[in-house]
Amino acid sequence: MSTATLPAPSTAPSPEAPFGRVLTAMVTPFQPDGAVDLELAARLADHLVRHGSDGLVLCGTTGESPTLTWREQHELFAAVKGAVGSRATLLAGSGSNCTAEAVEATGEAAALGADGALVVVPYYNKPPQEGLEAHFRAVAQAAPELPLMLYNIPGRTGCSLAPDTTARLLDEANVVGFKAASGTTEEVSRLRELCGDRLAIYSGDDALTLPMLAVGAVGVVSVASHLVGPRIRAMLQAFLSGDVATALDEHQQLLPLCRALFCTTNPIPVKAALEICGWPVGAPRLPLLSADTAVRQRLSSILAALRPT
Repeated sequence: MSTATLPAPSTAPSPEAPFGRVLTAMVTPFQPDGAVDLELAARLADHLVRHGSDGLVLCGTTGESPTLTWREQHELFAAVKGAVGSRATLLAGSGSNCTAEAVEATGEAAALGADGALVVVPYYNKPPQEGLEAHFRAVAQAAPELPLMLYNIPGRTGCSLAPDTTARLLDEANVVGFKAASGTTEEVSRLRELCGDRLAIYSGDDALTLPMLAVGAVGVVSVASHLVGPRIRAMLQAFLSGDVATALDEHQQLLPLCRALFCTTNPIPVKAALEICGWPVGAPRLPLLSADTAVRQRLSSILAALRPT
């Protein structure tokens, strides 16, 4: 069958992709005095939903969760939910290296009306696999009606959630998603081998989205979608429709931006890129700093060539 005759796939939430296909890991805008800019956050969220995002992840790594108070996180979630309503899924970052704190935060996310929670592998204290399993079980059982996306990013946390541990956690009914940010497609391949389609795997690395789709991922939790959401959506739609050549062409065109957005610590580059595009989201909070001149010049050149939305 010619790919031209295939219906365009939906990127909306489905059993296969419960949070949608393109999720933006949204930055947290700050005012010049460092306060969270709730009004700008609401406007940015609305813009993202109108430009390719099926869902938004709030207060994750890109949202600078380590420097946000719980009160700020709750206020941010309320502001964004008021702006987008039911037009997109909203996931709240509720992970912590303290199990009791992650349990409390996940319960609060459910109470606030989140569509899911992103729960990162505990960082710094480097628990063994048995400890990771017990941690995620406690979080899952604290909010059994709230769908969870487990988040593995060993470069940030210092330890990695093994695929076989993840597979055991699937007997918790609300463990439905996995954000794969280990920097390798092998993780996705092994998870598919062990979990099949019981687990919705999302790429956590923009530059690896297409390769991860090829081995079983269902979507992406993206940083680049702040800037090129429609193009990332088009890449996924092309791949899902069987038009691999178009998907590959889009992937290759977007690679320079994807690489530039991680040329230094995220979210330093994406905040600079948003400012270049007319979104004054403010500097990151210390200990992160604003992008330097070289990073800004690199981003400006790439963005001019891409003409982002």
